[in-house]
Amino acid sequence: MSSFQEKILGLSEKIEKNNRWRQNQCVNLIPSESTPSLLVKMCEISDPSGRYAEHRTMKGEEVYFYQGIDFIQEVETEARAELRRYFNCSEIEVRTISGQMANEVVFKAMVRFLNRGRPEGRPFRKMTLVMNNDLNKGGHLSSQPMGALFNYVNENPETGKENVLNFPVSDENPYKPDLKKLEQLLDRNRPDLMIFGKSMFIYQEPVKFAADLVKDWEHRPVIMFDMAHVLGLYGAFQAPFEDGADCVTGSTHKTFFGPQRGLVAGNFPKGSRFRKLWLDIKGRAFPGSTSNHHLGTLLGLLMASYEMNEFKDEFQQKVRANAKAFARALKSKGIPVEGDEADGFTETHQVLIRVKPFGNGMDIARRLEDNNIVTNYQALPDDATFLEPSGIRMGVQEMTRFGMEAEDFDTLAGLVRDVIVDNRPAGEEVTKFRQNFLKMKYCMEPEQAAPLAARIVGSVFPGSDYGKLFADNLAKLF
Repeated sequence: MSSFQEKILGLSEKIEKNNRWRQNQCVNLIPSESTPSLLVKMCEISDPSGRYAEHRTMKGEEVYFYQGIDFIQEVETEARAELRRYFNCSEIEVRTISGQMANEVVFKAMVRFLNRGRPEGRPFRKMTLVMNNDLNKGGHLSSQPMGALFNYVNENPETGKENVLNFPVSDENPYKPDLKKLEQLLDRNRPDLMIFGKSMFIYQEPVKFAADLVKDWEHRPVIMFDMAHVLGLYGAFQAPFEDGADCVTGSTHKTFFGPQRGLVAGNFPKGSRFRKLWLDIKGRAFPGSTSNHHLGTLLGLLMASYEMNEFKDEFQQKVRANAKAFARALKSKGIPVEGDEADGFTETHQVLIRVKPFGNGMDIARRLEDNNIVTNYQALPDDATFLEPSGIRMGVQEMTRFGMEAEDFDTLAGLVRDVIVDNRPAGEEVTKFRQNFLKMKYCMEPEQAAPLAARIVGSVFPGSDYGKLFADNLAKLF
């Protein structure tokens, strides 16, 4: 066997081993991940994955710069239509390839928008002031100056740091806002942009409260909601556009059913004071941030949007019910759960536990992984540093899609307790438990999906023997 063949074989074996572990042997609880359906995955490997379809609006017409793109043009148009239906909004930009890029596109567009009509000779200005959630209190990295906000907001001359104000949190519950202090901050300050949304996310954001306070300002801020973690719960958890948000950003692979991409949704109808901001968002998506925007995952996003619009009501309710059940079960088994018990600890897919009594969060997360429970260590609001986290962050969305119910999360909570509290090996029990949850729900049934997937695979390599063999064997699996 040649060195080349040995490398290929070795990597193939490692891929298979990892696939079997993640999909058959362990329980996946990371709140920012999900497994796409079979048909979404088939979309990702289809012919568009190697193609380009650059386009932009020029003189009122959409101009494409490549040939052979009629199909993908149709896909992008249909994806926007499905997502407008999902969000009940007027505008969708799907060319961002991550949630972080979606945020940066909005930040770039804000700077461009604020400089429209700038008199000749006046310096180009950044955003004067931005309000967001504190990173140490659950704020998303991409909305921080050290993340995607970098270089788009002015420096505060007194502090030497970017001019960013954090939303105040309640003294009684650091996961909830302090509305009185927020009103006072807004009364004293005039931000250009307010960024709601978190990565440690268990309660609604005060979008309507803030929107009502600023609606009559002569120059009110743009209200943005980064829904990366809760995009798949839009409506059941919170509907920011109904609350008064101007735009929503997010990644499409956490609670949403899609592949790894990002999007920007907006309500900027003609006549809106921010209509030109939407034009700048489109321009910063392309050519400002992307060239090839990964057309295979765009096709997967359309398939996922079909699934989400079909199954969202049942899925969203089940996810939120399962999260509350999991939180209650963990609490009953002696594991401290963050949030307010009177609220069921959480309103999203996330459950936050405090593991400091049992060890460092990093160590506990590794111990759980060694026992086939995959989680995410997390610094809690009273932690001094992310290097000494007191918490573990978990999400129920992926295992809910694989069929887990409230009573199953009670069983899982017992296994989590065995590992965290008793430091007892439970890996074999976890793998045995996972065998009950191998069939994905909230998508087309396998018996219907497999023949379609086989046809797609067979069409990707139509002139090759292995393409036909792969398609034939895929069909036999079901």
